[in-house]
Amino acid sequence: MVKKAPRRTAERILEVCLDLFNRFGEPNVSTTLISAELGISPGNLYYHYPAKDELINALFNRYECALNEQLNASEEVRDIEDAWFFMHSLFELIWQYRFLYRDLNDLLSKNRRLETHFQWALKHKTHALKILLDNMRRSGSLTMESCPTETTATSMVVLLTYWLSFEYVGNPRHALEPTHAPSALRRGAHHVLSLLLPYLEPGQRMQLEALANAHKSPANCPT
Repeated sequence: MVKKAPRRTAERILEVCLDLFNRFGEPNVSTTLISAELGISPGNLYYHYPAKDELINALFNRYECALNEQLNASEEVRDIEDAWFFMHSLFELIWQYRFLYRDLNDLLSKNRRLETHFQWALKHKTHALKILLDNMRRSGSLTMESCPTETTATSMVVLLTYWLSFEYVGNPRHALEPTHAPSALRRGAHHVLSLLLPYLEPGQRMQLEALANAHKSPANCPT
């Protein structure tokens, strides 16, 4: 049992860091604050994570693993309802690690490892969305002959990546508060999928609007 204690402490450190980074932004959270929040000495924190970048990288590793699993689900998308839940799940994951997107430029400028891995994440997202579009086209949900799949997938990734920043600019005091998450994520999913409106079959267009309207009521906030 004693041997397992360091691992549990390391996991608890990451959980607290994620909460603090999400609430205040990574640049505003010092290792002193992290130690105080955990109720441990700075030396104990440094024993597990000798540098702040190691905390960030460990959290990104968790995000990257979850993202990889989520993106693989694009192979199962056949219609706009599938696409809605796929997109909303992606936004929920982004929300769980929102500090990465909130402080993206600052983080990338200071952390070379994060820079290269985030580039991979963008490429993986684009590839997954191309698969999603191809599957919807083959199932008859949309006609993509006149739409370049690469360009559309890239545009969808741009919205995914910067949607929370857009929300923040519009309402900096409240946009990233947990109570605003359900509506922010719903709007994000709707706007990303609205890029497909010119190519969706009529019934699929109606379904997209119905899904967006059905999810307007407050729901449990992602943590």
